[in-house]
Amino acid sequence: MRKRQQSQNEGTQAVSPAPGNQRPNNTCCFCWCCCCSCSWAYLPSLLSSCLSLTVRNEERGDGAGRSTHTTKMESIQVLEECQDPTAEEVLSWSQNFDKMMKTPAGRNLFREFLRTEYSEENLLFWLACEDLKKEQNKKVVEEKARMIYEDYISILSPKEVSLDSRVREVINKNLLDPSPHMYEDAQLQIYTLMHRDSFPRFLNSQIYKAFVESTANSSSES
Repeated sequence: MRKRQQSQNEGTQAVSPAPGNQRPNNTCCFCWCCCCSCSWAYLPSLLSSCLSLTVRNEERGDGAGRSTHTTKMESIQVLEECQDPTAEEVLSWSQNFDKMMKTPAGRNLFREFLRTEYSEENLLFWLACEDLKKEQNKKVVEEKARMIYEDYISILSPKEVSLDSRVREVINKNLLDPSPHMYEDAQLQIYTLMHRDSFPRFLNSQIYKAFVESTANSSSES
């Protein structure tokens, strides 16, 4: 019985407040609401600290598990520099997908359309592969090849392009010894996809029709 009372007394002492109702030195000020005796005077500075921490986390990309990773082509959001095409050139695109893709103005307009269909990554991937083919420096090739993989091939990427298992297997093998042309099979598959799937809708889109009309008007005025 005496041991039980002694134990109860020890438990009572363990939960008794600190002398003078002062906050214990090892108590976190962020738990003011329930587990310590912080004064209400701490509240404004506490909220300010929390807000600053949240802003810093969002700026670093820590919030909501969102990554700060930016794809290679996303860092080149400005459209390609190009000369204004003639009305005849714009009309010729409807007959020849390859011709449109060879002109910066055509790619710019097609890219604008793909953005409306949330498939801009197909063109960005194709452009990134074209850029890789121009590289000669081995270290630069390896770095760009890795970036393309992370941006457009990895299943973890939000901009992953649609490729079949055979092409993915080829890419995985090529990663062991990256080369400027290692993505050619994948690039051809995405190029074909854009040609067969997106291009017909592009020609029927308001974006293309409005551009045809504006270039025709410009030509007649000049």
